[in-house]
Amino acid sequence: MEKKNPFKEMEDSLHEVPPHLKKKVMDDIASAKLVMEMANLFTCNYKSAIEDIFKTNPDII
Repeated sequence: MEKKNPFKEMEDSLHEVPPHLKKKVMDDIASAKLVMEMANLFTCNYKSAIEDIFKTNPDII
């Protein structure tokens, strides 16, 4: 009795995605990456910015 390999069955059912749909998905992924990188840029600097604001300088007093 031969065992069925479910992964082989999944591979057989794959079809090529239409080019316009592939482009839309890739554009959406690029937009999401840009938003994540921008958010990371701003949120990583909050800690140091807040520390600088509240840091007291003994030379001023």
